[in-house]
Amino acid sequence: MFKPLHLLLDRIVRRGTLVIETADGAIVSFGDGRPPRVSIKLLDSRLERQIALNPNLTVGEAYMDGRLVMREGRIYDLIALVLENAMHRPMPRWALTGDHLRYLTRRMAQFNPISRARRNVAHHYDIDGHIYDLFLDAERQYSCAYYPDDSCDLDEAQRAKIRHIAAKLVIDERHRVLDIGSGWGGLALNLASMTGCEVHGITLSTEQLAHAQRWAEKRGLGERVRFDLVDYRQLEGRFDRIVSVGMFEHVGVNHYRRFFERIGELLDEDGVALIHYIGRADQPAATNAFIARHIFPGGYIPALSEVLPAIERSGLIVTDIEVLRLHYAKTLRHWRERFIAHWDEAKSLQGEKFCRMWEFYLAGSECAFRYQNLVVFQIQLTRRIDTLPLVRDYMHEGEARTLAYERSHQMTQTARLAGE
Repeated sequence: MFKPLHLLLDRIVRRGTLVIETADGAIVSFGDGRPPRVSIKLLDSRLERQIALNPNLTVGEAYMDGRLVMREGRIYDLIALVLENAMHRPMPRWALTGDHLRYLTRRMAQFNPISRARRNVAHHYDIDGHIYDLFLDAERQYSCAYYPDDSCDLDEAQRAKIRHIAAKLVIDERHRVLDIGSGWGGLALNLASMTGCEVHGITLSTEQLAHAQRWAEKRGLGERVRFDLVDYRQLEGRFDRIVSVGMFEHVGVNHYRRFFERIGELLDEDGVALIHYIGRADQPAATNAFIARHIFPGGYIPALSEVLPAIERSGLIVTDIEVLRLHYAKTLRHWRERFIAHWDEAKSLQGEKFCRMWEFYLAGSECAFRYQNLVVFQIQLTRRIDTLPLVRDYMHEGEARTLAYERSHQMTQTARLAGE
């Protein structure tokens, strides 16, 4: 085995067992011989050098291309074994050279003018939408769910997330709401149906736009919910409430100040905004090389220290910050397990290589939330310091009211169906 790779794995993998069969048939083991046990085969002799020099990119691409084959366990087990060990024995500096270079050049990679932002969105979202039906909940919520307790399934947790957001926004039927990065429309449509408000959703994905518009008409909400293909930098008007879920990761560090300036310009004087996004619980870093190349080009997960200065300069007031710690790890586990269960269907839509790429993306993302200090932040913002009640009780009361409404509505629906 290539000596630097052997030294790297011998340094990191101390708990559990990693067995590697090299391209020339040699068997090399790392760890203490105890479970968990993961075994892989490298089909290309060049992989040893490539993994040692750029592990964050090479492992994913080798698995995607079929040059790294899992013998025992799935790709999640391999990533989890290495990253859990790396929490206690970090990688040496020479193995992270690529990450350091990406950090130094991140402003170029994350330069997202409107034209480039649209291309980046199309890369991930403007594919056959049936792929997303294979692993997301019934309403295609493609962001962190909220788990009030461990008994929640994915659909329940996504609905709990919507209730949680609605309560923080303090929405009622008088309000006009802007949803920045509205996706397939599930959040906007649920806010409208639960509270009676009007919602304007904006997206840069043509596929998501078409789906959201069809769904609004199908649910009879076409008059209260409107979706448009427009960048947040081009939008005009004023809104009582602004929400953005899972979009801020695509803004790019160069554009944070302009993003929050736009929130301030679009938000009414006594309005409330909520930004829900993936963040780092530690210091700023670079986007994972595999994610940047294959999944979310132009994307970045910021530390809180990179976001708050931009908010401060915008003139907005931070009224609440909540940190959702392992909620996204649980969400991603649900997604990954559902995707694997529908592997053959996904393969028929996009092919085997896509399936391995997607599995690596979901597995690596879950592990990042478990072992690499990724969290989800919900930042509540206002323009005036007296806009909201003084204590957070109103959030819990709002969630309780919405839950009661949902239960009574479901009971009514059930009764009507039973009588038909």
